[in-house]
Amino acid sequence: MARTLKSKELVRTRLATNYGGWMYCDNCNENIGYLCYATYDSLELKYKCHCGNKGSALLDFIDSKVGQNCKDEFIIIKNRFCCPKDNEPLITILERKVENYFLKITCKTCESVYKKVK
Repeated sequence: MARTLKSKELVRTRLATNYGGWMYCDNCNENIGYLCYATYDSLELKYKCHCGNKGSALLDFIDSKVGQNCKDEFIIIKNRFCCPKDNEPLITILERKVENYFLKITCKTCESVYKKVK
């Protein structure tokens, strides 16, 4: 079922579809990752691409929950960052395409907020 976005702020970044799918750097058009459509509740991503572009994405939905900060680390399954509580894939960041990033994402199922910095 399609969800209704409340906030969508993309800075020098493109998404393949309205709120998920492949993510691209607007400067070099390189694929920087993949955002899983149905498993996240909110996303905050800031990154620096290898081309020098600094981009960001901020997305959440009308029915998004506030979420609770979680100290657990993602588990990695087939290069995807997944929720350790239910193994749901949330996002893939292609680390070979970005120099650094800050990621904050909320799992839709368990409402845990995960953070990762590279």
